[in-house]
Amino acid sequence: MSHKRIPKRKAAIAAGSVAALGAAAILLPHANASQDGSSTTAAPRTLKAADASNLASQLQNLLGDAFAGSYYDSGTQQLTVNVISGDKNNVVVQAEKAGAKVREVKNSLSALKAGAQTLKAKATIPGTAWAIDPKTNKLAVTADSTVTGAKWNRLTSTVKSLGADMATVKKSAGTFKTKVSGGDAIFAQTAQGGVRCSLGFNVKASDGSPAFLTAGHCGVAAKQWSDSQTGQPIATVDQAKFPGNDFSLVKYDDATTQAPSEVNAGNGQTVQITKAADATVGETVFRMGSTTGLHNGQVTGLDATVNFASETVPGGTDTVNGLIQTNVCAEAGDSGGSLFTQDGSAVGLTSGGSGDCTAGGETFFQPVTAALQATGATLGDGGAGAGAGAGAGAGAGDQAGTADPSASASAGDQAGGGDAVGGGGQVGTADPSATASDGAGAGNQSGAGAGDQSGTGAGDQSGVGAGNGSSSLTGSQ
Repeated sequence: MSHKRIPKRKAAIAAGSVAALGAAAILLPHANASQDGSSTTAAPRTLKAADASNLASQLQNLLGDAFAGSYYDSGTQQLTVNVISGDKNNVVVQAEKAGAKVREVKNSLSALKAGAQTLKAKATIPGTAWAIDPKTNKLAVTADSTVTGAKWNRLTSTVKSLGADMATVKKSAGTFKTKVSGGDAIFAQTAQGGVRCSLGFNVKASDGSPAFLTAGHCGVAAKQWSDSQTGQPIATVDQAKFPGNDFSLVKYDDATTQAPSEVNAGNGQTVQITKAADATVGETVFRMGSTTGLHNGQVTGLDATVNFASETVPGGTDTVNGLIQTNVCAEAGDSGGSLFTQDGSAVGLTSGGSGDCTAGGETFFQPVTAALQATGATLGDGGAGAGAGAGAGAGAGDQAGTADPSASASAGDQAGGGDAVGGGGQVGTADPSATASDGAGAGNQSGAGAGDQSGTGAGDQSGVGAGNGSSSLTGSQ
């Protein structure tokens, strides 16, 4: 592990961080009032992603049933809010004054959610997924390479029954799988062999003890976890949820363990994590995993449902709901790893997907906010910066520098392949010659059933030192 231990095993598995931007207060009732007291419609404001997320939440509460989703354009740094066609009420005017673009659309959120329920009832097929896409105002339905013949016909006929303007369906070249094997690697031994995952974020459990979050399918696969492949266990699963959700709370066995609220970004760089935040469609996010290192991309959908083929029940389906969909790549062993933003917000835990960091695909993440709420855990290590985002001053956004698109963040060959989307970009100013395959025997994971296991008996990912993401993070922390 790249994070050194302190005497008496006070070290730990580090997991994610970046200095946080203070959330800008957005006072909707006072936005763009003219000097004579009348109101004028404002041009869309330029917003940081975190501020856009805050504004979207406020507008959703104000608009009520008129709100039909929102998304962020990281290029223009503007927020677009969908409203039901013809519902040009005073609250919409306020939304425009607050600085959001307002777009009239046909489908309400309730209609889209009803469509998702129809898919759940009629098309819960292993290898399928769907999420609300606010950019198209439709349900985006995806089928992996295993959905063929009668299964494909069943899926497409269900999509067609929703109406031409309600959903789209596409094929993915890979296979939807959970990605056992985020930050630093963690290891466990089961009767079926070794299991490898990634640590997501260090937290404090509700009783104040040090702990970390990782994927639920890792927590149900094994009870005790180590920070080295052959080392003794250092942490024990306290809570695990999979399927349905995909998160685990794992408590360090030594109550004196120092568990810093940071993500290992490779090359000795760390990113400070100070808060949890909900994802916004269109925002740029960064994923750290022990197999493939550091990659970035965009959020493409929210409240996604994924139907994984069960690896413990022959012919069964493990359905996970409420996930974040992205185009950030991941591979076997990245499960549980950190999804975070440049402003230091913890966003998600790697669940699974299709493809890899060469071919591309889709990757899904368990929202951190939901995991914290369910477990009662809190982010922050109690030191400077823990929960201190609101006090950040001007210039607090200069955390992660800029990414060099030419830099390679690929890792070695993973047995069992692993599946997820191609991303590639690194946080920080990346060294073009760097790869994410640092470490002895990076990649080439071995073991029975290697790759992408879910539940008990989840595969053996036995690579040593795989994926110590080596992009250089030079921005101020």
